[in-house]
Amino acid sequence: MSLQSMTGFARSEGTSGRTRWAWELRSVNGKGLDLRLRLPTGLERLEVPVRSAVPARFSRGNIQANLSITVAETKVEAVLNRDALNAVLALREELGDLVDPSPLRLDTLMSIRGLVDIREAEEGADASEALDREIMTGLDIALNALTAMRVSEGASIGAVLQDHVNTISTLTKTVEADPSRSPDEIARKLAGQVAALMEGASSLDRDRLYAEAAILATKADLREEIDRLHAHVVAATELLNKGGPVGRRLDFLAQEFNRESNTICSKSNSAAVTAVGIELKVVIDQFREQVQNLE
Repeated sequence: MSLQSMTGFARSEGTSGRTRWAWELRSVNGKGLDLRLRLPTGLERLEVPVRSAVPARFSRGNIQANLSITVAETKVEAVLNRDALNAVLALREELGDLVDPSPLRLDTLMSIRGLVDIREAEEGADASEALDREIMTGLDIALNALTAMRVSEGASIGAVLQDHVNTISTLTKTVEADPSRSPDEIARKLAGQVAALMEGASSLDRDRLYAEAAILATKADLREEIDRLHAHVVAATELLNKGGPVGRRLDFLAQEFNRESNTICSKSNSAAVTAVGIELKVVIDQFREQVQNLE
């Protein structure tokens, strides 16, 4: 599966009979999937199939789907009220010689209120079904285009994220290889600190002091944080290669990356390691910002 961003735009349009329709789809970032649908009056019947089609394609994003229609020309028809016509003819027969016996003229019939109704012609059931099919086909085309745009942008974001992951991996190895973490260097620093303390306070218990120093040295060790960072790098790379809707899990990993980098900075006994830890935090923030755009 491919990575998808949550931003995109698509449009499709077409004609069915006298009706021209157009779909416009817009997608932006969202915590979940939120579809805002706008349909023209009279086409509310399409709401259920449309709301079923969108979640089948996407799992996250705020999506606006707007359908607009225009009728190319108005088609009218004359509808005869036969009951009214029969009533007029019956009245004429009843009046007999009292009225003009010449045949009734069309303009005379048209002037009688309620006899003939001029109204917009209604589309038949077949035309309505054809319109619905064309509109839903157009929606499918628009969804395909929106998916393609989100996939294209997702690929670009994925490349940027992988670069960030590679940088995190490199910085983690830099911390791991720093001379301040070697046992000899740690022992040298501890010995110097203990010696300095003993010079000014002869009453201190040297053995107890060394024991406390050893405890502090253990707490300051970065082995666990480094191992977890390496594990998170592997997990992030696997998710990026797997693709699909992995944005939430990558966001969780970004939080874990940040947690480990904070701990490294707080436990560091070296200016060089602290500097690398700060650089780690910068890269991790950039990683997390990009992750917010992924489905």
